[in-house]
Amino acid sequence: MAKQVSRQKTLPLFDEIGARKPNAQPETVPSNAKRPAPHAEKGVAYVIDSHALIYQVFFAVGPMNSPAGQPVNAVFGFLRDILDIIEKRQPTWLICTFDRSEVTFRNEMFDDYKANRDPMPDDLRCQIPVIQEMLHALNIPVMDIANFEADDIMATIARELNERGDKCFLVTSDKDCRQLITENVKLYNIRKNQVYDEVALLNDWGIRPDQVVDFQAMVGDSVDNVPGIPSIGPKTAQKFLEEFGSLDGLLANVDKLKSEKQRATITNNMELARLSRDLVRLDDRVPIETNWDKARIGDIDLDRSLEMCNQLGFRTFAQRISDLPVVRGPEKWKTNYFMVAEPAELRKLVDKLIHLPCISVDTETTGTNPRAADLVGFSISWETGTACYVPVSSPAGQPFIDIKEAVAIIRPLLENPAIKKIGQNLKYDMSVLRKVGIELAGPLFDTMVADYLLDSGQRNHGIDDLARRYFNHQNTSISELIGTGKNQRLMNEVHVDLVTNYAAEDADIPFRLYPILSQRLTEAGLERLYYDVEMPLVNVLADMEYTGIRVDINVLKRLSKTFAVQIDALQLQIYELAGERFNIDSPQQLATILFDRLKLPVVKKTATARSTAVDVLEELAEHHELPRQIIEYRQFAKLKSTYTDALVRLVNNETQRVHTSFMQDVASTGRLSSKDPNLQNIPIRTATGREIREAFVPDPPEWQLMSADYSQIELRMLAHFTNDEALISAFRSGLDIHASVAAEINGVPIEKVTSEMRRAAKSVNFGIIYGQTPFGLARAIGISKEEANDFIEAYFARYPAVEVFTRSVLTTAFQQGSVSTIFGRQRRIEGVRDPEKLNSLRFLNFSERTAVNSVIQGSAADLIKLAMINVHKRIRKEAVRARLLLQIHDELVLEFDPRELDAVGRLVREEMSNAVELRVPIQVDVEIGPNWSETHPIDFPASGD
Repeated sequence: MAKQVSRQKTLPLFDEIGARKPNAQPETVPSNAKRPAPHAEKGVAYVIDSHALIYQVFFAVGPMNSPAGQPVNAVFGFLRDILDIIEKRQPTWLICTFDRSEVTFRNEMFDDYKANRDPMPDDLRCQIPVIQEMLHALNIPVMDIANFEADDIMATIARELNERGDKCFLVTSDKDCRQLITENVKLYNIRKNQVYDEVALLNDWGIRPDQVVDFQAMVGDSVDNVPGIPSIGPKTAQKFLEEFGSLDGLLANVDKLKSEKQRATITNNMELARLSRDLVRLDDRVPIETNWDKARIGDIDLDRSLEMCNQLGFRTFAQRISDLPVVRGPEKWKTNYFMVAEPAELRKLVDKLIHLPCISVDTETTGTNPRAADLVGFSISWETGTACYVPVSSPAGQPFIDIKEAVAIIRPLLENPAIKKIGQNLKYDMSVLRKVGIELAGPLFDTMVADYLLDSGQRNHGIDDLARRYFNHQNTSISELIGTGKNQRLMNEVHVDLVTNYAAEDADIPFRLYPILSQRLTEAGLERLYYDVEMPLVNVLADMEYTGIRVDINVLKRLSKTFAVQIDALQLQIYELAGERFNIDSPQQLATILFDRLKLPVVKKTATARSTAVDVLEELAEHHELPRQIIEYRQFAKLKSTYTDALVRLVNNETQRVHTSFMQDVASTGRLSSKDPNLQNIPIRTATGREIREAFVPDPPEWQLMSADYSQIELRMLAHFTNDEALISAFRSGLDIHASVAAEINGVPIEKVTSEMRRAAKSVNFGIIYGQTPFGLARAIGISKEEANDFIEAYFARYPAVEVFTRSVLTTAFQQGSVSTIFGRQRRIEGVRDPEKLNSLRFLNFSERTAVNSVIQGSAADLIKLAMINVHKRIRKEAVRARLLLQIHDELVLEFDPRELDAVGRLVREEMSNAVELRVPIQVDVEIGPNWSETHPIDFPASGD
């Protein structure tokens, strides 16, 4: 059952009492302002300078996007900090203060106040409302007021708490707030987990809290554009306060200063000093009323909080919020989970289930790699809340059924083609079952794949996540069952009663999800894509994973030694260029060498360090040879660790193959990805990357590998969607599309196109799909920003249909909140601006670039998935001696008997070319060879060519 949480009507937490006159004195209180009511309870309040913290995390957390493509890095970082405060600091009250606008009463005092501040980045601005909505869901007050800054609100709350004798921690790094420090009021630096008090202030500035305003009035503040007194720094200001006690004391005794220059400077800037003091002094009498009952931690709107976490892709935060002590735990489900450990009982159960229309199936194993894991037991569910577990391996002395006998009894049920099989990640179970001689048959419904199709941007589609999102139910975690680290056990080493509950739940949850997800697929119009593409693909991928691809370990070991020699040589060159030995793999030590020793310019900073990322190194390589050597060193080190060394460890001892896992539920565009090993990222543009492909060979050795690759499929999709006559004509004529575009833009015959022209056109062709800006193009091909801008403008002028298509995609995304591929695959997109209000489509934000890319790249992903299904089906139908092994983006890799070269080649070419009909021909380049690297082109005309 769903968790029940108190959902009281939301009341306003703070009442705005009236408008404050800009020049009112701090002690002035509106006549109708309410004084804090006396109370007996003593507590601890945390008051957060929200905008300051949001800015910190926005620049500290790397780029992150919600499942709908909206930037969420600031939301992520801010929510993480809020939860840390609640969990670790355990406040009684928590309040978040915000700046309502850029203009306050201080701007009326001084026009240039904060005039130097950069405007808020667009990718941050759009996250502020999301943060505030999340705070409302967590029942954390959001407080702002016109004409005042957040610091003034913090000052008012701090004064009230200090007067009551409660403890107050101001979560801020703003030095202005040091003036608020008292015995009860302190600052808290969440980044350093440090409390800043009177002692810290004395050690830092050498002054008391009551002197902070005067200190800052003298020194000024370049961040807020507070002028201060010219030429007065912190040490001089501290000395003056030690001698004269205050700014007024200094101004009254300026003639006593020994330095004539200082006397003149201060005398000439007295009014500036007083103005600066008024600017930095916080107003602790802001006309607000604090409802401390509403500020108390608790009464969280759990449903809304978890829904938002789901929308934002914050799986871990959903768990943390559910586990907060102020939230009641979920009620236990009523379940009937039991174990079947006698052959006679299993036969009786199978006789009962064999007549049902559908069942849910799951397997328990000794590991996560299905080709290497051993079966521990089956679990089956056939009605909501009812499931059983059949152990075939368990600790000594505990019940189980012999695996051969269990398989013989249960096979008729699992291989019955009339019974629908429901499950979570069925591809894994199919591989495990195949190892023991069971071919899972019948219509399939995979809850993981269904949830992915419904929301491809969601970061996690695991069963624990689905149970929490759809039922607010907390599954038993695998770590609770088998432990972690050194204490981790295999599943067949865990008490069988514990495994029973865990395994039965894993079958029960998919059975409960089936009607919900099935209905949602129908409502979203995704039934055809799910049943005709994604589910048939599960069978294809299961076959591919089970088969794997043969790897020549000797080749990998030879390359590993070669790379090690290269790495050693590069290390020596790097040390020589640096002038000293250091840890090349340490970003901090590398930064010291680059920026302190070699004095190279700092290109990019993170919140805590100077960046040494590859794009930074590429820019620095124009100034010095060392960054170029570092890039090369990193490339070899990655190839060695990620591929030549890791692949050897991943070779299955029994099959001598690697069995990568293809994942349908990761890429938001619909593309497949792979892991253990990740074969999608083997570099192919470098000689070293191609050398690694040498290790992938056919089995048996007299067979050969075939690579079938879609040629420029995303550009062909672009031509199809735009229906641009020039692009379509170029593809239909079989012209070099990049040379053709270069000729059109430059107004020259195609034979006059230079390599530079073609290179620029190629960058634009692909850049259009990914929203490349003039700056990006200029950097990519080494031309000026103006030249790049002219080139892009010329492109759109020559191909106006491309801009029409882009605008139509953005309009759909803006109006519907999603975009669709050629087969109807949907992706939620947020943050797209109204195209009618955009003057130009040359500078799209991230969400807008994502929208366009999702249509093009997602359609290409749909195409190759359907091609894989058709190729796999036809191989079986025609019984040719060939096996589909890999899918790498737009490429399929097979192994085949060379005696059937013509049949296999034609089959692959025809099915890939005819998977879908476009306005332009689909070209498939086929190559064959003794390994994945040494292949040569061969032509197999498709039927009808």
